[in-house]
Amino acid sequence: MDSTSARRHLSKAVVIMGPTGSGKSKLSVDLASTFFKPSEIINSDKIQLYKGLDITTNKITLHQQKGVTHHLLGAIDSSYCVTPFEFRSLASRYVSDIISRRKLPFIVGGSNSLIYALLTKRFDPDSEVFDGSRPDPVSSELRYNCCLLYMDVSLPVLNQYLSKRVDEMLDSGMLEELQEFYESGGFDSVNPNGLGQAIGIPELNKYFRCTKKINSEDDVARRMYEEAVQQIKDNTCQLAKRQVWKIQRLREAGWDLHRIDATEAFKAALGRSKARVADIWERQVVETSVKIVREFLEE
Repeated sequence: MDSTSARRHLSKAVVIMGPTGSGKSKLSVDLASTFFKPSEIINSDKIQLYKGLDITTNKITLHQQKGVTHHLLGAIDSSYCVTPFEFRSLASRYVSDIISRRKLPFIVGGSNSLIYALLTKRFDPDSEVFDGSRPDPVSSELRYNCCLLYMDVSLPVLNQYLSKRVDEMLDSGMLEELQEFYESGGFDSVNPNGLGQAIGIPELNKYFRCTKKINSEDDVARRMYEEAVQQIKDNTCQLAKRQVWKIQRLREAGWDLHRIDATEAFKAALGRSKARVADIWERQVVETSVKIVREFLEE
């Protein structure tokens, strides 16, 4: 039996991966709520696994979920750290349960280490496949018959969008959310290897320790705040760059990724026409993805 025939005997799952801010959550809900019912979504963003800081971690809201069931989203206590091996065990149970109920599992998130741990047939928790200096070999043998959608956005365009998104998150209450978290002792109790790695926590920690008043008129405090915001933007862009590198590692190892180019939609999002954004997103992202997933399900 060749590899293609063997794969067809495995349970099917749709995986949506890509760098932070590339529209993975939106696409997953667009597909699961309209085109591929019944479906359920399993979160594979390692920061969004944890309870709390919903704005800072940019969790999809209940309204945005459009009634689609989400698993492992804000489910783990922030004092804990889920390892890739533990995620493999947790998420596998959800995949099996969803399939047993004759539904389609969507695995969605930007944490490629978790996606790799869940999907690869033989996972070695001691392997370092994404080590930048001397990475271990990447396995291309997967446990499920996967349709792998890769959300791709030109990095210069994505970087502009990520900077804008940070400003929008701050306008939505990110600073106040983190200040409340700081004042309640959250910065000290959060697991540094889990939720403590959320971009925004380390960058604003110094600011909160040095000033007790948001929007202080003190020049030093204002400069510290501005520097922290710039660090958040820079670190978010660096995260996106690392995530793209990891995805390329998987592709080079033989993972059959379907590239979904969302660049034009994000260019439009940097402008002011919401109608134009919606039109481009529908035509270039959703319709392309629907065609790929339908062909996959008909195999």
